[in-house]
Amino acid sequence: MLKQMEGSQAVAQAVALARPEVICAYPISPQTHIVEGLGGLVKDGSLNPCEFINVESEFAAMSVAIGSSAAGARTYTATASQGLLFMAEAVYNASGLGLPIVMTVANRAIGAPINIWNDHSDSMSQRDCGWIQLFAESNQEAVDVHLQAFKLAEELSMPVMVCMDGFILTHAYERVDIPDQADVDAFLPPYEPRQVLDTSDPVSIGAMVGPEAFMEVRYLAHAKQLMALDVIPRISEEFKARFGRNSGGLIRTYKTEGADTIVIALGSVLGTIKDTIDEMQADGIKIGVLGIQSFRPFPIAAVRAVLQGAKKFVVLEKSFSVGLGGVVSTDVRLAMTGIGLKGFTIIAGLGGRAITKASLHRAFREAVADTLEQTTFLDLDWRIVNRQLEREAQIRRSGPIAENLLRDVGAIASKVA
Repeated sequence: MLKQMEGSQAVAQAVALARPEVICAYPISPQTHIVEGLGGLVKDGSLNPCEFINVESEFAAMSVAIGSSAAGARTYTATASQGLLFMAEAVYNASGLGLPIVMTVANRAIGAPINIWNDHSDSMSQRDCGWIQLFAESNQEAVDVHLQAFKLAEELSMPVMVCMDGFILTHAYERVDIPDQADVDAFLPPYEPRQVLDTSDPVSIGAMVGPEAFMEVRYLAHAKQLMALDVIPRISEEFKARFGRNSGGLIRTYKTEGADTIVIALGSVLGTIKDTIDEMQADGIKIGVLGIQSFRPFPIAAVRAVLQGAKKFVVLEKSFSVGLGGVVSTDVRLAMTGIGLKGFTIIAGLGGRAITKASLHRAFREAVADTLEQTTFLDLDWRIVNRQLEREAQIRRSGPIAENLLRDVGAIASKVA
């Protein structure tokens, strides 16, 4: 059914259609509307049976999720930013125990300084935690990928993060096709756990493992991620056959055939990039787009196959590894081993900074012309950066960086002389 609705509410309805039995909720912007929506559905009886548990922290949310999943309940939660970091210990526990929890990460910047706007630094910080990470480009994809995530998690018995851009998607009102319950029930079978706490058949979940078997346990987690490279596309095809939409999968290409330059990105920024590519192709520039939807496991073979016919690639990412450069770029360069393509990294949109077509045009054209720096910070204000560096070189007690920069841009009043 087509509805005009907020992205968070669309995701809440999609999750409800998956019939979770336990929802662990702790509010943190920009995911709060999702769990609020689910709470309302539980309260009015639309989602039943389901236990909606208000917990005291994000760490408690994931801890409760671990307990409910181990007890055999289909389990869901959501978080963002510092909330994901607060639950990090339990996030690792969930994957190490092989529990099929589904969690929405409404991507938001990590402080300090405090920032509530969108980038990908939160989920990227947990890229090695053992969870599958799937990224949505639009609210329709967010709806569809959540339904696929439950099936994927339960088939492999491992947790899945569905990452959607905070505010850009979560708070955007768009037309979304919400599936019928009967179709979802036909697509997603009742939860049948691979492991469960059962008093009639007692087992230990979470036993101490020493050097004699720890490496093997960790390898099996890796092996399941590799298995997911086959399972994710299959479930995507099953979804397409049932619902008629091509959502999910490992990657998505756009006008890459015959392109000399391929732009790679994740999430909602792909829409702006595609509009830019359309205009550049109209000017005769051979450039295309590769959207990565499965960041973990990383689809090395699929990325390699798309890029093999190109001459260069540009990775645009909304996070970076301080002291090194691009996060996604590192994985792409691994996929390019032995091919020798020239690659560029563009860091953009940090802390919610707008990514405009004008800036993308300029950067992509510089990449095509080989004049772009290997690592570029899109629309970085070098004026205030250099002023702060000069300030620190001249004054020992130069003060807090964030406050200095806010004064330099006029966001807060300067000190009275």
